[in-house]
Formats: sequence, structure tokens, C-alpha cells
Amino acid sequence: MKQSGWILLLIAFLANACSPNNVENEKSWEKYFAEYKVEGCFMLFNNSQGTFKVYNVERAQQRFLPASTFKIFNSLVGLETGVLKDSATVIPWDGVTRENPEWNHDLSMQQAFRVSSVPYFQEVARRITQPVMQKWLDSIKYGNMKISKIDTFWLDNSLQISPDEELGFVKKLYFDQLPFHKLTMQNVRQIMLMEKKPEYELSYKTGMGFAGKKAIGWIVGWIEENGHPTFFALNLETENKDIDMRTVRMNILRNILTDAGYFKGMK
Repeated sequence: MKQSGWILLLIAFLANACSPNNVENEKSWEKYFAEYKVEGCFMLFNNSQGTFKVYNVERAQQRFLPASTFKIFNSLVGLETGVLKDSATVIPWDGVTRENPEWNHDLSMQQAFRVSSVPYFQEVARRITQPVMQKWLDSIKYGNMKISKIDTFWLDNSLQISPDEELGFVKKLYFDQLPFHKLTMQNVRQIMLMEKKPEYELSYKTGMGFAGKKAIGWIVGWIEENGHPTFFALNLETENKDIDMRTVRMNILRNILTDAGYFKGMK
């Protein structure tokens, strides 16, 4: 199914009300956003059960800068083109001291992904080159497929993608349905795995960027229990300059997944 097909399928279900057991408009999830005074949406697709739950359908169709969630795509292209040999590929620190101390030393790809190092993946994009990156964006139809400058386009509101498209993208990644070699996709799935417990495995990438005065936050990925994946896309925004986006977005994710019955190994 094409990425855009997700939201069309959802709208059809909601409009026709023919499969109420398959799709739910989860208005109750609004409280998790209201707790932090942020606007946002959340999409949750349980692949084995075929259930699709969404809070704020309208926002799920809107496009925003992907920010660091683009590191998933950047990693795939980097590995596929040989710019990155594997997840252990080290790019030396450029010597520029930045606010985040975790970025101020040599990093492997896996380390850079986990600490969301912007400089590392900017260098990856430069090595990929703009024509090659554009080819892959067009091939996969990632968001609006627009590049401004090769090392900032996912941060400067040139490239934009909707939560619905993000959900479709990570689902295709999980099932090896993207036009990359299977080993490439396997390597990226491995670096996305952030929590591995007896009850569940949680794989994701976070992101935060700015659109004018608004901070845009993301978490996209999947939770797997008993070999059954459920895909999610969280998107939120706020003009509160003092908000701790890292904490807020993770709390919202965990609260909604807990509400939906996850983390117990019962799905």
C-alpha cells in the first residue's frame, strides 16, 4: 500500500463507519497532549490485528519538517550507497564545539544515531551528494521530496512529511518493502532498537525542529510484542520556549502506549 493510502483508508473507514472494530478516532488521547499544553496527533497501527487508532486525523495529514526522524532515511541511503560501510563507520569530529557535548568527539554511525548527532549526519548527506539524495527521495516519494541545501534541507522546512507518511515509511522499513538491500534495512532496524525487554522491543527515532516560533517534536517507529509489530507516529508542536521536548514527547508516547495496553507482553 502506498504511504498516502494509509490516511485515505482511515478516512474511508471513518466516513462509512463500516468497520468500527478496525478504526477508532481516539479522542480520549487528547488528555496526554493537554497535560503539557501542546497540540499534536498520534497514529497507532496494530499490524497483526489490523486495528488503526488515531488522535487528530486532520493533523495527521499535514506535513512538517522531519527534523532528526530523517536520520532513518539518511542512514538507509548512506549504507546503500557505500558512504557508510556499516553501523560502526566512524566520522571524525570536526573540532567545532557544540552545545550538545555528546556530539563533540568522533562517533560511529550507531552512536551518532542514538545521540542524534546533527553534524555526523550532515556530513553523511554531503558525502551522498544532492543529486543522489534527490534520486532516493523521488524513488521512495518521501514527503514533498524537496531539497534546499544538502546538509540542512530536513531542518529548514524545505523537506516536509506528514505523520501518516512517516507511519507508512517505517512500516515498509520493518517489512523490507523499501527499494534498498535487505541488509541495509536490517542494519537500520538494528540501530533503531532503543529498548529490549522480555515483554517488548521498542524501536524509534525522535526529532525536533522549528517552524517559525513553533517547536515541532516527533517520535516514529514501532513496538513489538511476541513478534507482532505495532507502528506509531507521534507529532506535536508548542510555542513554549521552556518546554523539555525530550521528556514531553517520550512521556506522551509511553502514556498512550500504556493506555493502549502495551509494555506487558500481551499483544
